[in-house]
Amino acid sequence: MHAAEENRQELDSVSVLNAKRTLLQLLGRAGVFADDAEGLIALVEAGALAGACEELGASGGSVPGGEGEPYESGRRDGARAVTDELGAIAERALRQAVDPDGPGAASAARSPVGRIEVEQAKAAVTPLHLAFTAASDLDPEVTEEVLRAVLGTMTPWQRARYAGRLADFAASHRARLERLYVEYGPGSATAVHSRYSLLHSATGVAVLERLATRPAALREEWEAAELPPAWLDGPMRAWEAVGRPRDGGGGEGGGGGGGVS
Repeated sequence: MHAAEENRQELDSVSVLNAKRTLLQLLGRAGVFADDAEGLIALVEAGALAGACEELGASGGSVPGGEGEPYESGRRDGARAVTDELGAIAERALRQAVDPDGPGAASAARSPVGRIEVEQAKAAVTPLHLAFTAASDLDPEVTEEVLRAVLGTMTPWQRARYAGRLADFAASHRARLERLYVEYGPGSATAVHSRYSLLHSATGVAVLERLATRPAALREEWEAAELPPAWLDGPMRAWEAVGRPRDGGGGEGGGGGGGVS
């Protein structure tokens, strides 16, 4: 990696697309037609690129004329300088969006969860949930409470890249998640048990990711939000059960057997 790229804060493509999807959904709720919203976003994107080009032009720099090694070396250095400067422009814009209160503020723990962060989380979890099951029946107000608890375990920088993190988690554990939703999700024999309620909601994947990576922090946020402990215990038991190898007799399948009792 080039020296200028080290420790650079940047968004992954999944998180960028999720932010755009969130904006489209919010504009749609406000009565803006999809085509009009896409047009407005395209104008902003075009303006951002134009601004970046203007900044690059102001930064100066030149490539040696002629041919030979000086020209080739200058061309490589020039291309690298443009790439580095574009990255720096993108990072400055990201810092302005995520860290408006100054250096380090976005790295602080326990920072309040904003409404737009919750909306971005909703936009990220819904398609992942629908990749494993078609049903979703958790109350919208409860969904927000659950996502606030989940996001409360992260810094603002981590929340900005949360969509990419969730996508990576789902891709890395796809087989395990598929088994979990078959055995404990909507339509399974365990669906009648309220302890598995979160697996019937789009928030389920988000909760499972935190249980797999930051269980203590999630439980702390959960208790602070006064959410039912059983809603965490059920998914945790199910996650552990489907992570164990199947035995010859069918293991701890969806019938609610010994693995989840």
